[in-house]
Amino acid sequence: MNKTELINKVSKKSGLAKKDAEKAVNAFTETITESLKSGNSVQLVGFGSFQVKTRAAREGRNPQTGKAIKIAGTNIPSFKAGQKLKDAVK
Repeated sequence: MNKTELINKVSKKSGLAKKDAEKAVNAFTETITESLKSGNSVQLVGFGSFQVKTRAAREGRNPQTGKAIKIAGTNIPSFKAGQKLKDAVK
């Protein structure tokens, strides 16, 4: 499912116009992004939680030359599914 299909489903399930559903989906994703950027996690009970994890710096290899390179540490977004979501997908 892509973003357009998600907007259409939200529109149908909520009874909102497509423009309003698009605003709601955009507001949802922007709010989660802003929260993660500021270092906070977002927990939706029963659905799951979004958080930022730190990936440590490590040494890698250039696949073309085989030469060792340093890969810098970075922050990555992470999603952990809640129990209700896990049970629904089984």
